[in-house]
Amino acid sequence: MIAPQTGQTSHGLRVLICPVAGVETVAINLLADAGARDEAAELNGLAHLFEHMVFKGTARRSARDIAEQMEDVGGQLNAWTARDMTAFHARLLARDLPLGLDLIADMLTHARFDEDELAREKHVVLQELGEARDTPDDIVFDHLQQVAFTNQPLGRSVLGEEASLARITADDLRGWQRAHYHPSRLTLAVAGKVDGAHAMRLAEAAFPALASAPQAPARTTPSHFTPGQHTDRRRCEQAQLTLGLPSPGHHAADHDAALLFTLAVGGGMSSRLFQEVREARGLAYSVSAGMTPYHDCGLMSVHAACAKSDAAAARDLIDEVLHAAARTLDKAELDRARAQAVAGLLMALESPAGQADYAARQWLIHGQWLPPETVIARLDAVDVDAARAAGAAMLAQPPARAEIGAGPARRRSRAA
Repeated sequence: MIAPQTGQTSHGLRVLICPVAGVETVAINLLADAGARDEAAELNGLAHLFEHMVFKGTARRSARDIAEQMEDVGGQLNAWTARDMTAFHARLLARDLPLGLDLIADMLTHARFDEDELAREKHVVLQELGEARDTPDDIVFDHLQQVAFTNQPLGRSVLGEEASLARITADDLRGWQRAHYHPSRLTLAVAGKVDGAHAMRLAEAAFPALASAPQAPARTTPSHFTPGQHTDRRRCEQAQLTLGLPSPGHHAADHDAALLFTLAVGGGMSSRLFQEVREARGLAYSVSAGMTPYHDCGLMSVHAACAKSDAAAARDLIDEVLHAAARTLDKAELDRARAQAVAGLLMALESPAGQADYAARQWLIHGQWLPPETVIARLDAVDVDAARAAGAAMLAQPPARAEIGAGPARRRSRAA
């Protein structure tokens, strides 16, 4: 991937243009530096509801118009909300770039937030919340997040709760828009068959209404990890086990070492957890590990789905594997994890959507362009000692745990 062409509209919106040879499409990705962790506790779910509501009509378009105009040209338009950011993205034929940019800009700057639409969409989100709660291998991660960041914004659900959703008004949505959709909080990336000068002119024309939005204050209170346990004893066909550990944030010196340790222990079928818990002992159908970094902290998590009768043994074996890896992880395992990380990065960059996402995330997270070669060089610099040290650091305090349908934990002589 070549370095994107970078620019800024007269209103302060950062724009990244990533030409991709040999394609006939464009991908648009607009990232907002705002998510569920920026909400007031009593309005939990506001960021996600805002993301839904901008699709429900603007001063120029109805909700049906938005859907039809995009699909009339064969395009795709969607969005998602996380705890630390919100994304609006589209994929179209290159000739339809003006429509894609105009649609996203119209939604974010001229959404009507109609009261009747708001009532209906709250009902839709409550169904989404209910579906998540009825899906144990989904909701268990919300429980883990709540335990790992107790009484903190990062511990709250992205979807919100019934009481908090009921409180949200159209004025709250407008206030969220004014506070968090200032141009300085947004990054727009366009990748594919695109001319940089043309795309800049389109962005300049599409987003002027953002200029008057006041900027929300920066996050000032860092989050901190909290060990603990959440147990849901509902009857399930499978027990869902999760374990959480404090991991480095995006900017921490040991971020890359922690990532490779995590991949080595739970990143695929060759990982220690898969080989020991599933292949050697048959204690779980699925077992894996992942790491979610934030600006100021992170969470390394392990998930396993197993029979209730095997939950205690699986739980203990997972702990043993993690602690053993922090002592004995070898070069072959590290090299395999590094290959996974590098291949995953480069494979994603082979599509316009992947390039738009990568470019926007780099600027939103780091405030600058980091070439893939730089990221790969950092991964190459991690040695076995660094990976082991990162693993040991994450395991240095008691974990957070969330479990559904499992039996009680056995007493152990050593905290895991």
